[in-house]
Amino acid sequence: MADQIDYIEFPSSNRAVTSAFFQAAFGWGITSYGPDYDGINNAGIDGGIDQAAEKVSSTMAVVRTDDLDAAERRVIAAGGLITRPQFDFPGGRRFHFREPGGNEMAVYIATE
Repeated sequence: MADQIDYIEFPSSNRAVTSAFFQAAFGWGITSYGPDYDGINNAGIDGGIDQAAEKVSSTMAVVRTDDLDAAERRVIAAGGLITRPQFDFPGGRRFHFREPGGNEMAVYIATE
């Protein structure tokens, strides 16, 4: 289904420590995607831990869509502000935006 939250991203100053915490505290699985990003498995919702320099500053909900350009137009028309233009990532393409109340979110489309 399109336009549903299906991913959550946690920014971290230390990806390895955050991943180890989630494993120990909740038993979640971790998949490493390089030095700056780990995926979270078996947490009830897919997610990731991001320590890249350009990471967001707070936990971010990510919406999956089936038409990224149309979703971007709807976000702008509804008063959202694009904070990071569309970009490719392993497995898809996405953009970040801030909704009028101040929460940063992302919308993505899977390419695999």
